[in-house]
Amino acid sequence: MSAVRNYLIVTGAYWGFTLTDGALRMLVLLHFYQLGYTPFTLAFLFLLYEAAGIFANLGGGWLAARFGIPRMLAIGLTLQIGGLLMLSALDPAWGAAASVAWVVCAQGISGVAKDLTKTASKSAIKASSQQGAGQLFRWVAWFTGSKNAMKGFGFFLGGFLLQAVGFRPALWTLVALLAVALVGVLLSLPRELGKAKSSKSFKELFAKNRGVNLLAGARVFMFGSRDVWFVVGLPVFLYSQGWNYVGVSTFLAAWTIGYGAVQALAPQVVRRSPDGLSREVPEARLWGVGLAIVPVALGIALAMGTVGRPDLVVVAGLAVFGFAFAVNSSLHSYLILAYAGSEKAAEDVGFYYAANAAGRLGGILLSGVLTQYAGLEGCLWGSAAMLTACALLTFLLPKGLVARHAPV
Repeated sequence: MSAVRNYLIVTGAYWGFTLTDGALRMLVLLHFYQLGYTPFTLAFLFLLYEAAGIFANLGGGWLAARFGIPRMLAIGLTLQIGGLLMLSALDPAWGAAASVAWVVCAQGISGVAKDLTKTASKSAIKASSQQGAGQLFRWVAWFTGSKNAMKGFGFFLGGFLLQAVGFRPALWTLVALLAVALVGVLLSLPRELGKAKSSKSFKELFAKNRGVNLLAGARVFMFGSRDVWFVVGLPVFLYSQGWNYVGVSTFLAAWTIGYGAVQALAPQVVRRSPDGLSREVPEARLWGVGLAIVPVALGIALAMGTVGRPDLVVVAGLAVFGFAFAVNSSLHSYLILAYAGSEKAAEDVGFYYAANAAGRLGGILLSGVLTQYAGLEGCLWGSAAMLTACALLTFLLPKGLVARHAPV
């Protein structure tokens, strides 16, 4: 019962964080697009957010193992509150350069906050799960799916608050929501959760087993393939097709909520095995190949130029993409915990999500560049190339019990 209790507390805290994080993304994107910022500048606003996450994941995994998961979770929530307050202090009278620098720094703080919180939360699942691979897959799938659904609600909340109360009051509302989550973590979680003997050198920190390394490489390309169209390309495309801000944020919210729901159901969709790897790895390969086909088909449809409502074609195609991506993401989130060592799971998870942040960083940068020079069509072809690389790496993943100890 204590394991279930800890799992529910961590999940609830991360829900609160993810709700505000999704709202913040939409607030920044729509507010500054409204002010006339170019797609590349919009992408630039998020670069430090993702770059900071690379180091926050690596350091967060090590710190969680050394000082315990609850402390790192509380630090992540506190930093997010600080980032929101900093962003609310933005003065409209400042020039463009000063405003961009201020927002980039505030986003950098939020990026550190997000990845410290994510690493601590995912590590808590590994530390709490006590009934083998079946329970671990179910818990990871539900956690990942529900938090992404909450992020979808956050997208809607951000667009709604921006239109209803304005930029600054919206940020203050998010601060109040996070404060409630922070108090819950401080009062509820055992302080020793997740403590272990941490690595003593950088070489030891990076020297993961072969499965972890390959999966981290695949994660770089998988999440880059999503953000290359999702962050800038799609919102700008839909807005250019006549959609308003609430319409854009509502679709992004619906896509993310549906994506989260599929992630939560992934254990019912994927073939399972007693050892937790021998069937799950081939499933990751199959779904990876299927996912790569979707942006290729969409890119061809847009290139033909004969579609009457390209926005509806894109919406339908990305719904299919979302389903396949959700299953893939859930499988990979499970596999990293299956490959991770039990004593240093937080470090393995941190290393993996550092790769996740690196992929998002590359995807966001490409999203701005490709949107500005090639439109959404260019973003989709970039996505297809990344997913091809991701699928190839999954074919190298080890499977079976020996995979957990396979050498680098």
